[in-house]
Amino acid sequence: MFDATIPPVLTIASGDTVALECLSGGPEVMPPPGSPLAIPTGLAAIHAANPARLGTHMLTGPVAVAGAMPGDMLEVRIEAVEPAADWGYCGFRPLAGTLPEDFPHRYMSHIPVDRARGVCRLPWGPELKLRPFFGIMGVAPPADWGRISSREPRLHGGNLDNRELVAGSTLWLPVLVEGANFSAGDGHGLQGDGEVCVNALEMCLDGRFTLVLHKGHGVQDPILLQPRAETPTHFITMGLNEDLGIAMKQALREMIALITTRSGLTRDEAYVSCSLAVDFRVTQTVNGEKGVHGMLRKGLLFA
Repeated sequence: MFDATIPPVLTIASGDTVALECLSGGPEVMPPPGSPLAIPTGLAAIHAANPARLGTHMLTGPVAVAGAMPGDMLEVRIEAVEPAADWGYCGFRPLAGTLPEDFPHRYMSHIPVDRARGVCRLPWGPELKLRPFFGIMGVAPPADWGRISSREPRLHGGNLDNRELVAGSTLWLPVLVEGANFSAGDGHGLQGDGEVCVNALEMCLDGRFTLVLHKGHGVQDPILLQPRAETPTHFITMGLNEDLGIAMKQALREMIALITTRSGLTRDEAYVSCSLAVDFRVTQTVNGEKGVHGMLRKGLLFA
């Protein structure tokens, strides 16, 4: 869950780097007894302690940034993402996923991971290359929102499930409470655009993040009405809404705003440029708030 009243476990200065150990999976999705797949020690300790479950995901944090105030912007540089287990899981359950009417039963697969080679092998044969990223990265929501589920991505970030946010990428989030209070979790070893069945390759990950505070560039800035990201090769805008069509419009409007701000093109020119030069992709369709992200290759319209 996300909640503005949760106190930070650590406060750092802008520009500091923090390492987060992020665990994933409740007892109900663990390998069966006798399986050669070992449960990580930290995860087993959480299961043994049986704490109250306050949401859908296990999150690590929050980490506050000194001096951050509502109206600022937080730059999250994703320095490293490393698998922290030798397996992950993927499955679905009744009443969830993109096709609950077609798959009304429960199914779970446990997938071995070769960390040294950076691959996983599906139980039915194929070997896939890992591309690990954190499904959830977000700041605390406004206090007026109260306690919210970690399931739905919103303005604060959260369960974005954007496969482009690998090591070397940057996520931009508005600061909505004092300190910003950044958290991460929901490790994904691999995911396609769209995440349809409920899960990606859910697994434990370790991450390093550099948090940089930008004063006065937050929620009031028209180019940051949704989370925004950047990879070494692309600018990324996002749209988040239960209606996929509205999410598409949001991502498009954000891209038009980004182009006009960075390039000096008119809105008309930017709108046409989006049809010619931007790839819009479905991020995920399983989190209540669906996602669309637009990708503009750097150097096409501006440096």
